[in-house]
Amino acid sequence: MKILITTDTYSPMVNGVVTSTINLYKELKAQGHDVRILTLSSTGKSYVEDDIYYLKSIGVRVYPGARIGATIKDKFIKEILDWKPDIVHSQTEFSTLIYARYIVKKLSIPQVHTYHTMYEDYLKYLLKGKLITKDNLKKIVKKVLNKMDMVIAPTYKVKDVLIDYGIYTHISVIPSGIDLSNFMTEFNNIEKQKLKQKLGITEDKKVIVYVGRIGEEKNIEEVIENFSELYKQYREVKLVIVGGGPYLEVLKGVAKDNNIEEQIIFTDMVNPKEVYKYYKLGDLFVTASTSETQGLTYIEALSCGIPVLCKYDQCIDEVVINNYNGFSYINKNEFIDKACFVLNDIEQRNIMSENALSKAKEYSKQVFAEKVSKQYEFIKSIKIPLAK
Repeated sequence: MKILITTDTYSPMVNGVVTSTINLYKELKAQGHDVRILTLSSTGKSYVEDDIYYLKSIGVRVYPGARIGATIKDKFIKEILDWKPDIVHSQTEFSTLIYARYIVKKLSIPQVHTYHTMYEDYLKYLLKGKLITKDNLKKIVKKVLNKMDMVIAPTYKVKDVLIDYGIYTHISVIPSGIDLSNFMTEFNNIEKQKLKQKLGITEDKKVIVYVGRIGEEKNIEEVIENFSELYKQYREVKLVIVGGGPYLEVLKGVAKDNNIEEQIIFTDMVNPKEVYKYYKLGDLFVTASTSETQGLTYIEALSCGIPVLCKYDQCIDEVVINNYNGFSYINKNEFIDKACFVLNDIEQRNIMSENALSKAKEYSKQVFAEKVSKQYEFIKSIKIPLAK
């Protein structure tokens, strides 16, 4: 099958959409499909590199690295039309979606779209929520997604939100897969001790780790405040916050306000190839975010064999299972109770670690691509007329 994947964001940018797109591309190719990607160029000109079409674009000041397409009249659009893909799978809702719709209409082929981002949680960044209201967002998403032949949602949480928006096209729930090999790399005790020394963590300390973007919507303040209370009961512990983002200095202030700054280590951005080491440094992975569509960091932590302690959110249903591979919590007391349980009971933590690895295998990139390709076959077989 000839498959065109479209996305506004692509490597070297690092985010969940890029990771999902690259994994899908590689695995579909491994299945024998002819796959190409259409994305935006950051060089100011259009070019092709292997299977990737980079189309001319313009930078916009919406968020760092944001770009919009320059024109629909690009010679590479014609080249894609001449290639005649059997299906288009769009990953983002901006410029390349316009290109995707143009190609779909020209060739009268099905379009599948993955809804990766819960935009409700990001409206406050756009002129403090005054640019687009929640009601307007619903109308926009409804208008866009009901033109698709199929929408893929990473979790039932996202599917429920889309149904509430008024999406009536077929919605299939397929969790985005990850490259487990990146996180199952061996990290022995000697290497771990070297990293602890680099971070100033003594051997007697247990480590709680957060990995992810440092943004307001991630609710990391709650992690720090909960950790502050935990530290009053469990002194032999450090919190390591891994990642960069616009909220980093605010969080350092929160740590200082809670008189806990000496017990918290902020690493800022780390090399993506080294991230698995920071997961494996931890005895427990924590997060208080409820803005995730799927929560890939939860799965990354599990694939490193690290039990997860997270604030309850619908997206973690069937991923984090209480007393099996981690715990979800509702309030501060539950956070402290479950954290102490995992940190104190080494035998139980080891069992949960094994269970974490077992659960993570359900979210491999191979399983992900197999499920997606079956949906391609399904949507082609029923030949739903394209929405106009």
